[in-house]
Amino acid sequence: MIKQNLHLKLLHKLSPQQIQLMKLIQLPTQAFEQRLKQEIEENPALDFEKEAADEYNTDSNEEDFDSSENESIEMEDINIDEYLSDDEIPQYKLQTNNYSSDDDDNQIPYAGGVTFHQVLKSQLDTFTLNETELTIAEFLVGSIDESGYIRREILDLVDDLAFTQNTYTSEEEVLSVLKEVIQKMDPIGVGARDLKECLLLQLQHKKEKYSRTLAIEILKNSFDHFVKKHFEKLMHKLGIDENTLKEAIHEIEKLNPKPGGAFAGTNKIAEQIVPDFTIRIVEGALELSLNARNAPELHISRAYNNMLKGYQESKEKSKSQKDAVLFIKQKLDAAKWFIDAIRQRQQTLLVTMNCIMEYQRAFFLSGDDRKLKPMILKDIAEQIDMDISTVSRVANSKYVSTPYGTVLIKEFFSESMKNDQGEDVSTKEIKTILKNLIAQEDKKKPLTDDKLTVKLKEEGYPIARRTVAKYREQLDLPVARLRKEI
Repeated sequence: MIKQNLHLKLLHKLSPQQIQLMKLIQLPTQAFEQRLKQEIEENPALDFEKEAADEYNTDSNEEDFDSSENESIEMEDINIDEYLSDDEIPQYKLQTNNYSSDDDDNQIPYAGGVTFHQVLKSQLDTFTLNETELTIAEFLVGSIDESGYIRREILDLVDDLAFTQNTYTSEEEVLSVLKEVIQKMDPIGVGARDLKECLLLQLQHKKEKYSRTLAIEILKNSFDHFVKKHFEKLMHKLGIDENTLKEAIHEIEKLNPKPGGAFAGTNKIAEQIVPDFTIRIVEGALELSLNARNAPELHISRAYNNMLKGYQESKEKSKSQKDAVLFIKQKLDAAKWFIDAIRQRQQTLLVTMNCIMEYQRAFFLSGDDRKLKPMILKDIAEQIDMDISTVSRVANSKYVSTPYGTVLIKEFFSESMKNDQGEDVSTKEIKTILKNLIAQEDKKKPLTDDKLTVKLKEEGYPIARRTVAKYREQLDLPVARLRKEI
């Protein structure tokens, strides 16, 4: 049976302007500049020139007109005062430092040079190869990853050569080309199928001496003991003393485990971090400034201003003129929304970062990680009366330049733990102490997680061993066995 029911629902929907603002807040400085350029290209009503359009009085008599769709548009609906400022420089521009386009190179630099695979392919000309061997060699070069390894099985390469290159060959022939051509290219070690083979290729290429011969024997016959740093077992198995083993291991440590690393990414955009904020210490006080690129000079295009004047002064309004004015109104509204969004973005960034700076004042004045207070997104959101998601957008994508380096803002956030005195301390403080304990340990007898737990308790931080292990992994530090040295 079909029934009709009336339901009331309360829905919260974001307006296009709110969505636009959230997206702008999330953008770091460089991405914001690209977004700004895109908007200027798409909306001709926006102008980035230094000279703003002149205002004119819209209080004169305007006529109403009906479009072909019977939509009434009045010129009073377009208030130019809402889009233009009395001064050439908008008020929000005066809230930050001015800068000239000559001060910085806004273009992200491209790294020069050829790609890793181009370097390898150019070396194939130095070998005497028949057509089949050349096809196999080129295919093998294309199978090398950015680290310099071939990580696929030989049988899989044989099958791919048959399907993609129409070249039917054998595992023996592919392996021969790999060893006699690819693995003899520069950089030495390229074309290896695993770390062991990569290190052996480099050692075998060097001049022979006892420590290198011993290093080769260690890699060939005792690779697992070497990787797991079972030095006592190695000395017993090889019948050598500690100094001799140390010399052999030193030979291995000088090798490059990623022979392709020096070439990888040479055709990519060079990474460049542009701080969104700068914090300085001026006469013992903290001073916060927003990167000037985040406060552009935007205003309504002079050309659009003139078009409105032309319509106002014309005695006869044609249909094309009416359509043009409707188009202008739409573009002016979009331009006004975008300028307001930028203004709100700048204010949100400054308010949020200023609150973070004040919250962590002790750290910014000293640079001591142990003075970082426990701080979560909710703490800042409550103080500035904004949503947690807004603070998250600022923290996750923005960098701040401090007297102690450039830092991602989210690095200042951390959870709290109780010390032995019942005080709340930041987990970052505990990680800093843990890192120092590991750095100062005896590398011949590195501290296990249990011993680190005891050390931390002695420092006044009673935490569990599993928590120590978690923090150690977050610091990207290996277990005690793998930190061992001789």
